[in-house]
Amino acid sequence: MPCSWDEIKTRAAVFVLAWKDKIPSAQNGSDVQSFQTGFLSIFGLSRVSEKKICIQNGADSVAVLWNGILMLLTAPGTDVPQNYQHAQSFVQTFSKKRDRPRGILICDCTHFYYYSVYRRDTKLHQFTVSELLQCLELFDCTARHSVDHITRDASARIRKLHDCLKESGFEGHQLGMYLIRLLLCFFADDTGIFAPKQFFTYLIQQTHPDGSNLHTHLGLIFDTLNTPVAARFGNCDALQNFPFVNSPVFKEEQLDIIPLNAKTRKALLRCCELDWSALSPSLFGAIFQSVMNSQERHDIGAHYTSEKNIRKVICPLFLDRLRAEFETIRMYPSETKKEQLIQFHRQLARLKILDPACGCGNFLVSSYRALRKLELSVIHELADQQGHTRDLTVRVTVDQCYGIEIEEFPALIAQTALWLSDCLMNNDVSALFGTGIVHIPRSVSASIVHANALSIDWESVVPKTALRYIVGNPPFFGSRIMNKAQKNEVIAVFDGLRKATMLDYVTCWYKKAASYIQGTDIEVAFVSTNSICQGEQAPILWSELMYKHGVTINFAHQTFKWSAETRGIATVYCVIVGFSLISRPLKKLYSYTTVMGEPTETVVDRINPYLVDAPLLFIDRRSSPLCAVSKIVLGNMPRDDGNFFMNRDERDKILSLEPELAPYIKPFLGAHEFINKVTRYCLWLKGVPPEQYAHSPVIQERLKKIRAFREKSTRKATAKQAESAALFGEIRQPATDYILIPLTSSYRRMYVPIGFVSTDIIVGNSNAVIPDATRYHFGVLTSLMHMAWMRAVCGRLGNGYRYSGTIVYNNFPWPESANNQLIETLAQGVLDVRALFPHRSLADLYDPATMPPELADAHHKLDRAVEIAYGRTFSTDSARVAYLFELYQKLHSKGGQTSKKTGTDL
Repeated sequence: MPCSWDEIKTRAAVFVLAWKDKIPSAQNGSDVQSFQTGFLSIFGLSRVSEKKICIQNGADSVAVLWNGILMLLTAPGTDVPQNYQHAQSFVQTFSKKRDRPRGILICDCTHFYYYSVYRRDTKLHQFTVSELLQCLELFDCTARHSVDHITRDASARIRKLHDCLKESGFEGHQLGMYLIRLLLCFFADDTGIFAPKQFFTYLIQQTHPDGSNLHTHLGLIFDTLNTPVAARFGNCDALQNFPFVNSPVFKEEQLDIIPLNAKTRKALLRCCELDWSALSPSLFGAIFQSVMNSQERHDIGAHYTSEKNIRKVICPLFLDRLRAEFETIRMYPSETKKEQLIQFHRQLARLKILDPACGCGNFLVSSYRALRKLELSVIHELADQQGHTRDLTVRVTVDQCYGIEIEEFPALIAQTALWLSDCLMNNDVSALFGTGIVHIPRSVSASIVHANALSIDWESVVPKTALRYIVGNPPFFGSRIMNKAQKNEVIAVFDGLRKATMLDYVTCWYKKAASYIQGTDIEVAFVSTNSICQGEQAPILWSELMYKHGVTINFAHQTFKWSAETRGIATVYCVIVGFSLISRPLKKLYSYTTVMGEPTETVVDRINPYLVDAPLLFIDRRSSPLCAVSKIVLGNMPRDDGNFFMNRDERDKILSLEPELAPYIKPFLGAHEFINKVTRYCLWLKGVPPEQYAHSPVIQERLKKIRAFREKSTRKATAKQAESAALFGEIRQPATDYILIPLTSSYRRMYVPIGFVSTDIIVGNSNAVIPDATRYHFGVLTSLMHMAWMRAVCGRLGNGYRYSGTIVYNNFPWPESANNQLIETLAQGVLDVRALFPHRSLADLYDPATMPPELADAHHKLDRAVEIAYGRTFSTDSARVAYLFELYQKLHSKGGQTSKKTGTDL
């Protein structure tokens, strides 16, 4: 069964660890076979089950064609060039070029030789077992392509079947139950639960081509699967041969009897034709969910999770520790190893895991499979100790998994996916030890409760004294897009906490978990939108969790892009936070160079609520800067329903009719206009006597609309501004030239584009403004030091940064001693390079893909000068932020209590 790429890498690491020191002695037949079996198992292959490609003779040779790679595993001392010639000859036997293997791998138990068949670069990649992990990317494209292709194909075929069933008359609950039952049968047909293609064969042989008796036979199959063998009467042999599965999927009430047709039968058989063994049960829910429309997925906050991202949660939470403990036990002397292995095995059997927002069960499925695979390694080691497997027992069972899910079908899918996983893992045990593991009918099952996790008592699902870990990916809803019911839930969960309404919906799970784990050593890890660890939410949430409940953060992934298994699901930018009441002595922080990159792990002594290695403190609003620098203000707020504004053509048309209005029409910059070099204008009548425009039809018509718009407002201050319709609602236009900072900027930019703007240009309220600013201020603000601070503490808007004057700028610790002249000179250098590209927008200049090298170099020089002003240099943003938090703590303690902003937040 093909594995996820993360699983392949994990298995490869285990293989390298087991064989890197054994290679010199791997000369006899049994060692060679063991090596080959171990290597094939990395990719989920078996010497017994996989079809061999006959290329040469030899008892210790095996050739397997897997996902576009021809693997030749031979005994030590064989002729590698000759084997390569044999392989090339075999490749040429494929009549269609697209079907030919893309790579040839030859391994003689000492070295690997990889040849790319189609690449222009025909360089031989030669590496040893110890170097396998570094060269594993040679297999990457084929591994991912195969599983992804099958997943997309399966989703498309299920969607077609769904549409056919719907056209026949199935809908709602009945339609969902029908699909889930069929999905289970598809998986069972190819994974050893049924006899190979038993379901498919029955449909071919027993149903009419026109589909007229299809509904009858499907009903018979469903009833048979739900009936113990001893209780069956009068069924034909073809039905009697189906097992009793004892799955909750078939315990539902009888489904409606609705005639089906040839079109539905064809769609059903098309689904059966797929090799479902190529898909993990964790994709069961993703495939089912793919038939729902995107709005339904959004309404329930569904984000179906990749195995790769799930491992970012479960590995640091428990799996890494358990694996390390197992590897330590393996090194014990033989007289103590057996007893330690037995104790460790029992420890695995006691671990209970809860996902309180389990959806279709992906986290529980991955966690359960990981525990079972680790248990398999334990059993294997015990077998080596005892010399036989007769007394060995599978102790890890699916009833160690618990879930809470508010939606009916995802809850049922989670139960089914865990059931399938249990069956498949038992098959693996049977295959490894050559003994049958009776797995159907099942006597135990996971406990998946269909309920609202925010209103149910979690102890009614699993007593906290029995639980060890909580994992999950709770629903993502921002505080500003929640409906009324969700807002009320937040208020209820936080029980009157001040500012609770500013928190995202996901924070409810943090609060519930923190309350639930009191008095225990339970550890928790949740995936969340990154907003809960930034901006205004960080101090609200984490002061509650840390000061009231005593929570400490033990590991965390900083912001990364969340990927899903199915198409059509919105991209989100997430963090992972692992916490408990017990502080781990060594904490792990995972940082990302880019949100789509791979994480770098750092062991640290502390992790604060902003997910940096820095003191525990909260960055709250300030009404004035922490340091002695110019104040920052918001741009002008129009409150006009667009009636002050015009583009170039509209302005030219107005001036052709009323040229005397030219002094009252000013250039205007919102954040969009500033970044994207968009030309826009506005009426600016501040200080202009009304009699000067009283006879202007254009102005009077626009003011009439503005007045009407403001009068309709339910906000008293806005309604009152109807009396002064000629003026912007709030006016803060600087009297001098000023620095403009857009309040929102894309995450892709290393630097938020900021710049100097003339006082004659009207600035909008989507920008922050710093009047009387110097080149020194510009230099520090556009440096990586300020950018790193901004990324750590600012809020988020979608996938972009939300700059805040009261949080980011006013709390920013400026250099205490600086070479102002050098910074000013290098800041002017940045501006001068920009001026070399007058026709390019700031969006273009600061896009990482199109940033001119000259501009990047100017920024790098400025960055270094600013860092020197702080007295040191830094290699990462994490190091910059950690230092700035230390400096903030020092400056803040000197300046007294943080002053709170009472007006508009910037």
